[in-house]
Amino acid sequence: MGRIEKLQELLLQMPGDSFLRHALALEYIKLNNDIEARALFEAVLKDEPGYVGSYYHLGKLLERNRETALAIEWYEKGMQQAKAANDQHAYNELQAAYEDLVY
Repeated sequence: MGRIEKLQELLLQMPGDSFLRHALALEYIKLNNDIEARALFEAVLKDEPGYVGSYYHLGKLLERNRETALAIEWYEKGMQQAKAANDQHAYNELQAAYEDLVY
């Protein structure tokens, strides 16, 4: 059984688990399945806005798909959440990605 199948099986038992959904989205990215990955990242962030790691990956996915304005919005939201969580490392990563697009 591959990683995707294992994650999907675990999600059947714990459908709202943000870690599992985030991990599955990363696996979809490896397969260039940005549609499924995007849906998962957006669902994670809708259900748990404080799940800071998903902002970066969603932003990068949007950048690859030339949705720059939307990527910038997600980076901004992520920076706000990282700041609220006092997660300086995540804030710095999001800020660097944001600045690469804006400046």
